[in-house]
Amino acid sequence: MEKIQASRKVVVTKDGPYLVSGNIPLAKENIMVDGEGYPVKWAKGTKYPYQESYELCRCGKSTTKPYCSEMHAKIGFDGTETASRKKYVQRAEKITGPELVLGDAIDLCSSARFCDRAGGVWRLTEESDYKRSKKIAIDEACNCPSGRLVASNRKTGKPIEPELNPSISVVEDPDAKASGPLWLKGGVVLESSDGSKYETRNRVTLCRCGKSENKPFCDGTHTVIGFRD
Repeated sequence: MEKIQASRKVVVTKDGPYLVSGNIPLAKENIMVDGEGYPVKWAKGTKYPYQESYELCRCGKSTTKPYCSEMHAKIGFDGTETASRKKYVQRAEKITGPELVLGDAIDLCSSARFCDRAGGVWRLTEESDYKRSKKIAIDEACNCPSGRLVASNRKTGKPIEPELNPSISVVEDPDAKASGPLWLKGGVVLESSDGSKYETRNRVTLCRCGKSENKPFCDGTHTVIGFRD
């Protein structure tokens, strides 16, 4: 099992695309909102053909999105990686409630907005002795694609994570009228252009608009500039 996992990898190239290997499934996934405009669930979209390896655009200018068309070279894309190499537990703030502890690494926010419903995941965590509040807090934390938010059982300290198979989702955010990040799921290995590895996690979002100030990770800029695939 470990060997199979290790073969599933995304490499950030210097000022170029993401190199994906290991036959990682690729599909679109849409953020769905409720009647009040709050994101509540994910909806599967178009599946792309299976490929052992492929290149995904990270400059935002490809003519064959989500795949790379070499536009990064034509526009002189600066893809310098600026993200912290610290592990999640080293930089996440903790909000402690009666039943849950919420980890919050603000620099990983990709503006998916699942955390806002019903008063927000932070307040819900503080009210987690109420069954409904606890359930919604867990749902919101688990739907956070970037892994900025991680809910844990206060008694055991065990993180509560969604079961995600290794895959990549091309996020679309119709309500925000924007195309979102690349969502790496299920412990896909992420390697820097300098050959080192970022912390392998269950949920990670990578910039594909080219404008994030936390490269290679998404920082929500796609919603500000109205990036469209």
